[in-house]
Amino acid sequence: MTLHLGPLDLLVLLAYLASAVAVGLWASGKTRDLESYLLGDRDLPWWAILGSIVATETSAATVLSVPGEAYGPTGMKFLQLALGYIVGRSVIVYVLLPLYFRGQLLTAYEVLHHRFGGLTRQAASLLFLIARNLGDGLRLFLAAIVLQKLAAIPLELSVIVIGAISTIYTFVGGMRSVIWNDCIQFAVYVAGGIAAVIVIASHVSGGFGEIFRFAAEEDKLRIFDFRLSLTEPYTFWAGLIGGAVLTIGTHGTDHSMVQRYLSAKSQRAAAGALLASGVVVLLQFALFLFIGIELACYFSQHPAGELKKDEVFAHFIVHEFPSNTGLIGLMLAAILASNLSSSLSASAAAVISDFNIPWGKSTEPAKLLLWTRLLTIVFGVVQIVIGIGAQHLYALDKTVVNSALTIAGFVFGLLLGVFALGVLTRRTGQAAALVGMAVGLAVLLFLQFGLPLATKTESMKDGIAVAFPWLAVIGAGTTFMAGWIASWLQPASIRPPGATS
Repeated sequence: MTLHLGPLDLLVLLAYLASAVAVGLWASGKTRDLESYLLGDRDLPWWAILGSIVATETSAATVLSVPGEAYGPTGMKFLQLALGYIVGRSVIVYVLLPLYFRGQLLTAYEVLHHRFGGLTRQAASLLFLIARNLGDGLRLFLAAIVLQKLAAIPLELSVIVIGAISTIYTFVGGMRSVIWNDCIQFAVYVAGGIAAVIVIASHVSGGFGEIFRFAAEEDKLRIFDFRLSLTEPYTFWAGLIGGAVLTIGTHGTDHSMVQRYLSAKSQRAAAGALLASGVVVLLQFALFLFIGIELACYFSQHPAGELKKDEVFAHFIVHEFPSNTGLIGLMLAAILASNLSSSLSASAAAVISDFNIPWGKSTEPAKLLLWTRLLTIVFGVVQIVIGIGAQHLYALDKTVVNSALTIAGFVFGLLLGVFALGVLTRRTGQAAALVGMAVGLAVLLFLQFGLPLATKTESMKDGIAVAFPWLAVIGAGTTFMAGWIASWLQPASIRPPGATS
């Protein structure tokens, strides 16, 4: 079935696209140098930072993939992760934010340079580049699925169109454009989610009463699961401990997030935005999880054959949303708000600041600004390529949000371990920190690939796999312990000049 957008749907969609371009052009007039391009002159209001943090963290993965989790057996238990997210944000506010604002830095990894040395900084920055671009490439793929179905165009073209939109307005307006567009995107996909709740309920025989009866009967409203398990991702302890550590890694060491804090008017404004974002994320998870429960109820009444969890909401939008009412245009705009812009700007900043400046290749402001803009295009192309290639991995029975969180736990656990070595120890030098990262990486590689293969049997085809919330805990813990032990095996006198004694 091919669904054609009506005139009103097209009008809503074009209004969103026009607003993104207009914000980019407006922001370009305020870009004077590298710092204004990367950090918006450090004068953006806290509520704009709040909207940008939430949009960066969620966007297309929340709109499509989180409902898929609730459609399946997870139900509302996904919310346990959000509790850990709030705890992790509190730690960042009191421990890491003061480090970032103390030095007026361009990237998070400059902290590691001051503490350990340039090699550690560049290793951490490289890990960030890999993780963030892989994760956002997957989100781009997820967003492209809906555009493909609605516009009846090839998936590859859908990926290119969405990737190009984010790349263009980031290239033009820099960080100021990114943050204000993030706010628009957040408003759009929340409005789309609320509209979806109403539309789906109207298609369910019995309405909201039947939805809640179905949810209670299928045990989808239960939030807490107090089992202690390393293989189940959605338990209270995995959510509280794993979610907190994962958040400290993703929001405390991921430069696409730190870049937003540094764009705030003050440390206090950044702290307020970060803490409030935890509550907002919990509420929006609840909204999109409820959509998943509604969809499970609807498809129990109207079977649609075999559907992958990530495709359930997209299928409903394509086949059941009323056309030419503006709602399809609103939902498509929400999907197009895939938020690649955050990682494009942060990736360019990481390369320029963490690799170019220390090597002394260029210090001329005009050249640095030009190279930063060109790198934005380069990373836009990289994520488009990843998005196109992701369709070959999509055969796996995983939601995109699960895969993205696995990548985040894998990489940002290592980064958090290195940051902990820098903040909590004085003896550890650069060599010991790098040893810690290497050991942490080896342990995580074994857990992610070696353990499932070693435990694979006929009755357990996938083997034993450690749940993604625990990857960040294990990665951070092993990196810290290995680095700390290595520091005792290495004479303190060998520490690099950047390390403190």
